[in-house]
Amino acid sequence: MAEAVNALYKAELIRQRGPWKTVEEVELATLEYVWWWNNKRLHGELDLRTPLEVEAAYYTEQESLLTSAR
Repeated sequence: MAEAVNALYKAELIRQRGPWKTVEEVELATLEYVWWWNNKRLHGELDLRTPLEVEAAYYTEQESLLTSAR
């Protein structure tokens, strides 16, 4: 799994947006990519929703369950 993520990172960011002039450019771009990966990317296993949407729906459901149990 980690190899697949690394391959995507290299293909989608490193090779596509390079050449890079400094390590700092790569670090900043990596931070932006990781934020996008964790919050905005559409994920096929999540019914083409973002991880952020799925997480928000999960906590909304949990809150609803707690409220209905009271």
